[in-house]
Formats: sequence, structure tokens, C-alpha cells
Amino acid sequence: MEKLVIGILAHVDAGKTTLSEGILYLTGKIRKLGRVDHKDAYLDTYNLERERGITIFSKQAEFELGNKGITLLDTPGHVDFSAEMERTLQVLDYAILVINGADGVQGHTMTLWRLLSRYQIPTFLFINKMDQDGTDKEKLLAELKKRLSDNCVDFTWENTSGMENSIDETAEKAEDEISDLQSQFLEDVSVCDEELLEKYLETEEISTSDIRKVIKERKLFPCFFGSALKMTGVEEFLHGLEKYCETPEYPSEFGAKVFKIARDDQGNRLSYMKITGGTLKVKELLTDTEKADQIRIYSGAKFELAKEAPAGTICAVTGLSQTHPGQGFGIERESEMPVLEPVLNYRILLPEDCDVHQMLKKLKELEEEEPELHIVWNEQLGEIHAMLMGEVQIEILKHLIWERFHVAVEFGTGNIVYKETIAEPVEGVGHFEPLRHYAEVHLLLEPGEPGSGLQFFTACSEDVLDRNWQRLILTHLEEREHPGVLTGSPITDMQITLITGRAHLKHTEGGDFRQATYRAVRQGLKKAKSVLLEPYYEFRLEIPGDMIGRAMTDIQKMNGTFQQPEADEDDMMVLKGSAPVSMMRDYQTQITSYTKGRGRLFCSLKGYAPCQNQDEIVEEIGYDSERDLDNPTGSVFCAHGAGFVVPWYEVEDYMHLEGVDDSELSSRIYDGEKYGSGNGETGADSGFSYVSGSAGQGKNRNSNNQTDSGYRPPRNAGVGSYEDEEELKAIFERTFGPVKRYKEPQFKRTFSAKSDSGSYYRNSSSAKKKEKEYLLVDGYNIIYAWEDLKELADANLHAAQTKLMDILSNYQGFKKCTLILVFDAYKIEGHAEEVITYHNIHVVYTKEAETADQYIEKTVHKIGRENQVTVATSDGLEQIIIMGQGAHRMSARGLRDEIKATENQIRQQWHEKRQSSKNYLIDNISDEMAQYMKEKRLGKQ
Repeated sequence: MEKLVIGILAHVDAGKTTLSEGILYLTGKIRKLGRVDHKDAYLDTYNLERERGITIFSKQAEFELGNKGITLLDTPGHVDFSAEMERTLQVLDYAILVINGADGVQGHTMTLWRLLSRYQIPTFLFINKMDQDGTDKEKLLAELKKRLSDNCVDFTWENTSGMENSIDETAEKAEDEISDLQSQFLEDVSVCDEELLEKYLETEEISTSDIRKVIKERKLFPCFFGSALKMTGVEEFLHGLEKYCETPEYPSEFGAKVFKIARDDQGNRLSYMKITGGTLKVKELLTDTEKADQIRIYSGAKFELAKEAPAGTICAVTGLSQTHPGQGFGIERESEMPVLEPVLNYRILLPEDCDVHQMLKKLKELEEEEPELHIVWNEQLGEIHAMLMGEVQIEILKHLIWERFHVAVEFGTGNIVYKETIAEPVEGVGHFEPLRHYAEVHLLLEPGEPGSGLQFFTACSEDVLDRNWQRLILTHLEEREHPGVLTGSPITDMQITLITGRAHLKHTEGGDFRQATYRAVRQGLKKAKSVLLEPYYEFRLEIPGDMIGRAMTDIQKMNGTFQQPEADEDDMMVLKGSAPVSMMRDYQTQITSYTKGRGRLFCSLKGYAPCQNQDEIVEEIGYDSERDLDNPTGSVFCAHGAGFVVPWYEVEDYMHLEGVDDSELSSRIYDGEKYGSGNGETGADSGFSYVSGSAGQGKNRNSNNQTDSGYRPPRNAGVGSYEDEEELKAIFERTFGPVKRYKEPQFKRTFSAKSDSGSYYRNSSSAKKKEKEYLLVDGYNIIYAWEDLKELADANLHAAQTKLMDILSNYQGFKKCTLILVFDAYKIEGHAEEVITYHNIHVVYTKEAETADQYIEKTVHKIGRENQVTVATSDGLEQIIIMGQGAHRMSARGLRDEIKATENQIRQQWHEKRQSSKNYLIDNISDEMAQYMKEKRLGKQ
């Protein structure tokens, strides 16, 4: 059966859950219609939802519609739970947007519409509560076209009174009216797409498949009108869904997207996901160490267990402890950062007898389910803080904590969540070198586009710093929120590029680069001109015309901006603009007061922009970056066998690598545009523009007290193109000649069966001539025998595998042998033998019930007598077996020594070749050919 995932969204009290009940009733899923006010709705499974009459958590229901299996996802409508709704959007095939016919398009409706556009979800509109007095279908349709899209088209023409014959009408007249309505409908549909319009003008027909196509492409938005409570228009709406929804095609490769984390009544952790390709089976590995213990298909409060979940299925999986919303498996990538995020920070007040650390651990469980909570422990103040959307969410969270943990908490006064960015490019240096540790990192911090968040890049050559270290640095940049130096708020809208770094062959460990990376970010922020950002609302204010002057004055006092007021019906004026959340959060109360209840304010979060009173806020918060011991700004160097701390403003005097020249940084400073020039609204939907600051040339040690809030987004973000690379290559070749690759003269080496150190000797003349050299490596045996790989594997097994593969690829590139790396996969149920090519080596994952030892023995038996085969493993029994098959053995330590010797040989050869900058023909030919050329030149031949 074809599968389809449809989400239902609405502003609070638009009748979304009631419409869901009607759909489930008409499709036979439920036998009795439930009602929100009767507290028996099918999808209101949580007690607090029934008590308050609102949807708090997204739910799913399964039903059949024709030949399609539909999963209906009911999402929260209240603005305080918008994050839960947004997480659901990433798994939808279609969306139903419910609009209250009595209120029309509201502020949160616009937010939902922008999110649907961002995630490119085809949308059907159901205008509900049309049975209420004062609702006008034509006016509502006009409003939809004006505020949402011109391509909103009425699909209820078939059910209008024009099709129903009254006693006085003749059949011929009714037929004419039907024909006119159909022609008007087809015209409205055709103008939504140029190709469709051309087809309609030629044939005067539009097929159902054509309509499905433009709906799928978000060029047409079908509108249905009715009353979910009285079940009018719901059946016609279902017919429209069945007729105009198109089932997506899924790839055969496995993919899944996690969109929600929850826990059942027994405390089992549930990972809700959509299967976007292939099939998920019970007990199948989803991570290196975790598998799907159960696959549950929920419908309301109940679920059914399934052995497998095909593509298109929404299921809850148990057995996964590290998943998070937005995570992708298989072919699915990680989701982008959500648009909607909390802008208020609250202190959680605990009872006196409550263990704060135990409570922090429990609250972290809640954070898994609601990542936007950002539960933070303030070590200095001994307080727990959370980020929330509003008062309703606070009440729900208090009930949830009491119900789950039996702790009565309270919340302090909400504070604005600020963010920080920088005004111009700066280099940050971090060095971490206590005794027997070493790492140095140089980062380029640049302003990013407003709303872009943090972006991480590398411009460091692998000749300077190995790829595995570079990946580790990027991981450390991404793994946490980096606090700014003005208020300790998270940094955002920046591009951070790794430009160089250094590791020590013996002393560097993974944790060293974590420290160096964090310190590099902090040191760069201390040098930079930091800008404090605050959240802004985008508002729509409907107010009586005689009070528009008061409203405009209020907005100006708030440091807000607005467009030219527009006249609305009934002597009302509409004012649109943006203003800081801190100023506008309580403005609705004032509007209600001075308009005597006639004014309405609709707000939605627009984004972050520079704070107008930065110095005042910084002083009020009183953050001291030098006293933040968890986020040090200085670096650690080593002298005379002991480490010592160097403050951030002296790090560049001690650093071991050359930094970026100040003139190069100055050339990367871009001119911005003035923010708030007074010409009404600043910027379009993309966000804000920022003030240009002066290009500072020197170091600015007291930059955290700067009053200049210049913020210059780079105009050429992501510089570096194919053309640039070609130009650099041409310059190199004009200077040094064409690029050549030098090959080491080949001679075979074999390892002694009696040697455990990996020493080598030349083949004797009596040795059997082998056709080909093979090196077989027992992957997991080597990983857990090498200390650095073992430590990395304890943190991330996949990273250790990749690092080993990179090391062996480099080794094979010099030795030119056939290298086969074998990993165990014998515990994976149903796994077939898998051989992949990784660069220049072969990687084998054994089949079910076959260990790496067994595979190696089998392979050596086949090729050991006719070829020169060496097996790298420290398994004593395995070494004895492979010796009996005619192969040579090498221990894990021996392999490490051989690889180090090879690296030294490569390095020595490279230095020898670089002794002269000139490129002579004789340097690049064999000794025999060189002797021949010499004799030819001397006239001896």
C-alpha cells in the first residue's frame, strides 16, 4: 500500500484537533467523535492536554484513504510549543493548514506559512468555523490571496449552491451555472503555472495529474471551507486529499530521519523517525553500537509492534540512547538548525531539600525531548537555567516535572536571550602544552550573513596538519555552544575557518585539540570588536485610525521600525514593522487598554539584530570573561618541564606557528549598510543590515568594552573557486615547472617469521619469486593494540576506523602492495560480505558468523603459496595458523614501526627533492637512462 505522511497545523483554537477527529471518524478509524471540550479527543492522549484543551505534543494516527495508507501527525498550535511543531515539518509529505474563519489569517498563521515555505511542503488549506456569524467566504479567500499567496484557489466549487437545483430552477440553468463555475475554477488553477496556462489556452482542459503536479511544486494551494465541529465540508476535503495527493517515490538505499524523542509510561526512550528509503528491520544496527530493539507503529495512545518498517513509515524505535531530533541515518543528512527558538531565559527554582545535581541530570532527560530548553548549569551562581517560549510552556513544564520526577519547581523572571557576533575578521590562536601534551590551533573568525548561524571550514593543508586532526578540530567547533566575551551569550552569524595547526607525533592526544580549539575561539573573540545581538519581533498591529499616531510613537520609543500605515476596513489601520522583543513583550496589554479592546497585535520572531543599548545591557549583566574559568581566554605553554598560562593578549608572542598578517585581515573587511536609516522597514524577509565599523589595523585588547556595534556580513562568503585553484596552479607551473610525481625505486621487503619488531631484510636470491605482494590487516586487532586508536575508538569507533584507513592508504601509496583491511561484522544479523574500495586500499566487512581471523585464514590459504603475503595481527594463534599457510606475520607494534619508518622515508625523499627549486630532466629519469644521456652528451655514443 502506498504511504503518505500528512501533518496538520494551525494557530491555537482554530479547530485543528476537531478536524483531525472528523477525518478519523469518516475514514473509520474511530467509531465515536471525540471533542476537545469533552476531554475525549482521540489524539489528546496526555492528561494535561485534556485539561487545558490544547495540543502540547505531536501525535500520530494511522488510517486508510482509498488505496493510500495515511499517517496523520497532529502538531501543537500554541506559539509556546512551536519548536515541537517545527521538528515535525521535516518528515511531512503534505501539510493541512487550518485557519479560523472567524479570525482570518493571524500572526502565528504567517509564521507557519513561512515555515512551510522554508521546508517546501505542499499545503492544503481548510478554513474552519464557517458556521459562525460574520464569516464571509469571499472576504476570507481575498485575505488568503493577499497575505499568503495569490495561488490560493477555492476547491469547493463542486459543492456550492450553484450545483443544487431548487424548485424554481430548470435543469438547463443549473447546468450552465456548473459550467461557469468549472470554467472559473480551471482559469484560477491555470494562472498558477505558465506551462499549465499554455496547455489550458490550447485545449481548455486541465487533467487531475496536472493539478497534482502544481500542488506538489507548491505553485497551487487548494482551499476548502467548512465546519469541523458540525462535520460540514470535511468529507469533501477528504475527497480532495485522496484525489490530489501524490505518493512520493523512495530510494532503495536505507535512510531515516529522527524528528522526536519521547519516553513511554515505563520510561523506555523512544526515537520517532520517518523511514525515507529502504527498510528498517528489528535488531538492525543503526549506529556502531546500538540497534533497533523494537519498531512501534503508534496510533493515538496505542501502538503495534512491527518486524520491519518500509519507506514512508513513521515509527518509534527503542534501544537508541544517543539519538536527537534532526539526526539522519543512512542516506539522510543532519537537519538544519530550527528557525523558531526561545528568546527568554528563566532560572529554575528548586525546593530546599532537592539535590541540584540529581535534578540537573533529570532535566537533561527532558532536554533530549525538547532540545530548545537548553538546560544550563551556572557553576558560579549554582543555578539551573532553561530557555522557554512563554508562560504557557512554563505551566506545562512545571506539571511535567512534577508528574515525572515528583519535584515541585518554580521559575524566576524571564530574561531576554542575547547572542553575540563580531564586526570584522580576526585570527584566534589557541595553544595547549602542559607537560607531555601538545596542540596548537589557528582559526580565522569572520562575520557571517545575518541568520546564518555558525559555519565551519578548513583551509589548512594536510601537509601541515593531518586530516584526522583537522576533522577533530572541526568536531570540537561544532560540539558545543561557544560563549561570547561581552555577556557570555552564545556566538552566532560567524564563519570560523581552520587556517593552520600543529600536533606532536608523540605527545598529542585528542583532548589536547579540544582545549586548543576552545582557547583559539576565545582568544579571537577577545581581540575582535564584538557586537551584542538581541531578538526582534516582526509585528502586525491592527488599530483604530484615530490612534495610529500613538502607536507609531510607541514603536519609535521601542527603537523599532515600521512601514507606511495601511488603511483597513471599518476605520482600522494596519501597521507593520519590527521591534526588539525586550520592548514589545508586554505591549499587547497597553494596546488593549488604550484601544478599549479594539486593537490587535500579532508578533512572530524575525531574528537577531544589534542591540541598541549594548553598553547598558553589558554593564547590567556584569559578565567578566577573565573570571570565567570554564572558558579560559589564554593558552598553556611549556618551559623547563612545566606548563604555564599565557594571557590572551600575549599568546601571539609565544605561539609556535606564524599567524595571518594584519594587512591580510584588513583586506577581508567589507563595507556594510546602515541599519535603521529611517526609511521605514529595514531589509526584506532576509533579515537586517548592520552598521559599518572602522577597519581597525592593530590589536584591540579591550575590545569587549567597545561601543562601536559595527557588523559587516562578508559579501563573498565561501570564497575560493575552481578558477582560483587553476590560476594558482598556472602560477606554480610557470615558476617551478610542471607538477611531477616521483616514484620510489621498487624493491621487495619481507618480514621475518621470528621477528616481532617488524624489522625487514632484502629477499635472498634463493627466496621463492612471488608474483604479487599482499598485506592483510586485522582492523579491530590493530585499533585496540595502538593506544591512540584505542582512545579514539572508546569515544567514536567509526572515527578510529577512518583514521586507520587513512594511515594505511598513505602507507600503500608508497609501498604499492595490495592492502586488504578486514573488519568483523559477524554479529550483524543477515549481513552479507561487503568489500569497498577506500582510496587505494580494499576494506572488507565480513559476513554474518564469519570473524576477521576466519576471513584472513581463508584468503591466505587461497593466495599464500603463489604470492608474497604478510598478515598484520597480534593474535598469537592467528600468527601460527598463517605461518603454516606460507604467509609472513607482522605484529601490531611491527606494523606501527614500519609505518613510521615509511613516513620518515617519504619525508626524507620529499626534502631531498626540494633542495633545488629548479626542475632538471635528469632528476626525473632512471639511473640507466641518465648514464645513457651523459654518454650521449660526451660523444661516447
